Amino acid sequence: MDSNDQFDGDEEAALRYAIALSLQDVNASANASTYQNPIELDSDGNEDNDLEKGPKCPSTPKKPSRVAGESSGEVVSATSRETSRETPSSQAASQGIQASGLAALGLDRKKMEEERLARAAKRKAPGDDECITGRHPQRAKLMPPATTSHASTTSSAILPYPKGTVKKTWVSGYPRQDDIKIEEILQKEQLELAVLSSFQWDDEWLLSKIDVKKTRMVCIAFASGESQREEMRANVPRDRIRFCFPPMMPAGTMHSKLQLLKYPSYLRVVIPTGNLVPYDWGETGVMENMVFLIDLPMTKNSANKMTMFGEELCHFLKASGLDQSLIDSLSKYDFSETSQYRFVHTIGKTHVGDEWKRTGYCGLGRAVESLGLATTSEVELDVVVASLGAVNKDLISAIYNAAQGDNGLREYEKRTASGGGKKKTTQQSESTPQPSSFRIYFPSHETVSQSRSGKNSGGTICLQRKWWDAPTFPRELVHDCKSIRPGLLMHSKLLFARQSGHGKSQASWAYLGSANLSESAWGRLVKDRASGQPKLNCRNWECGVLIPVGDEEAVNAGLGAFEKKVPVPMVVPGEAYGKTGNKQPWFFLEN
Repeated sequence: MDSNDQFDGDEEAALRYAIALSLQDVNASANASTYQNPIELDSDGNEDNDLEKGPKCPSTPKKPSRVAGESSGEVVSATSRETSRETPSSQAASQGIQASGLAALGLDRKKMEEERLARAAKRKAPGDDECITGRHPQRAKLMPPATTSHASTTSSAILPYPKGTVKKTWVSGYPRQDDIKIEEILQKEQLELAVLSSFQWDDEWLLSKIDVKKTRMVCIAFASGESQREEMRANVPRDRIRFCFPPMMPAGTMHSKLQLLKYPSYLRVVIPTGNLVPYDWGETGVMENMVFLIDLPMTKNSANKMTMFGEELCHFLKASGLDQSLIDSLSKYDFSETSQYRFVHTIGKTHVGDEWKRTGYCGLGRAVESLGLATTSEVELDVVVASLGAVNKDLISAIYNAAQGDNGLREYEKRTASGGGKKKTTQQSESTPQPSSFRIYFPSHETVSQSRSGKNSGGTICLQRKWWDAPTFPRELVHDCKSIRPGLLMHSKLLFARQSGHGKSQASWAYLGSANLSESAWGRLVKDRASGQPKLNCRNWECGVLIPVGDEEAVNAGLGAFEKKVPVPMVVPGEAYGKTGNKQPWFFLEN
């Protein structure tokens, strides 16, 4: 570690800061290309407190305020450089470098009134819409197709996805094949309340997808401090849009992606790998993501019992600081169909006592075990990521053990065992997964360069050369990541686990969520100096879903056995360029 390292050895925090600085010269005018008309808001003043009636949050006095970053000219556009890298630090944000862009959800009331009058004039003069509203000529692309899928035409008696499903995101320029658009997820004509969590936000784009005249919103978002929180609250119509600001670790990131969508007769739980920006939902035609969604009906059963999925979802929301009455109202929905899944999360804090067992990679192992999928046999893991941190063999072992159903203690006990460094090194070597059982999919420089938009589309794919060159980095596990849709880059975060035994390989489960492969995303179990007991340090907020995929008929079918439940988006096995050295990975800071 360098003696003058202002980040105390936290290389991921250093990267977040460097990337934020690299974006200071972004031209803020790029946002104008996606400008949509401000939405006329109701002023009924209703401020109810649950999923039945809408969010309740502390009132904040209105005051004039500017979008974060405007004063220093450091506004980062979600459409500039094909969106910024997904790791801004709190230090950068406090300087006005706000990669999330969410502060821009503040609406100019005077301009809104002018636009309202313009829309009224438009209704009196059909055919003059472009002249009157100045709307972007490609706005029609953002609307649902004329012939919508069954997901967009629900009745109160039919749930589109009652059992849960996983889909790829639609991408402009590619034929539709079991994919899904953001419009088909949100169904804005019926949407009453949206609780949204994201790392990056394009506010104008989002407000083109949600009609805040009909829909109240709660945004679970990052803010650098109380002053920015107050500024963001004051900038929005408080009867329509509210904020929840999770407590943050000093070098942590609010990276989770989650949507709770309330309709008249059901609740939709959505766990995507993409952020709330057009880039991640296929509208620029260069990036794909994946999404899990399940529709839960309302229940009148007063003895309705929450599943483990629901319990962990509520635990995560409570830790985030979401209003308790809103969390309690989730009990009005029947979560029984989620009993086959597990909600997996990382909560950004230090966890002591027994709390460390339910989050990070410890929580992943607990989820695997709770589904009866724990095993002492070998496991094959295929890990798809958009970002690689300062990965080392300790983290690889911890994730591998979790895939077998371990709660984190196996790797921790070997690492902290007494007996000197030589013994520790031997134990680590013996427990580290081999390349045949652990594959990491991350794009090479060549793959990014040859994608549809070339190097310009690699802005949310990240790895630093100094991490790659470190002797502890498991380069031999890294394979090229190429989408089966030629020319697309991938922002998906996935784990595919197969159990091996008696010469057979069988699909076991898959993870889909926000977590990349890094200690920040999954945590690190260490010994508490005061108590001598384990504690889990987690920097980021992450969430995902664990999906069992067991199929007795799919033994030795490889990753193809997952296709019935979780589409495999990459070409497999992928060139093992990390082992051969034939190619270099994509280094964001060098391009």
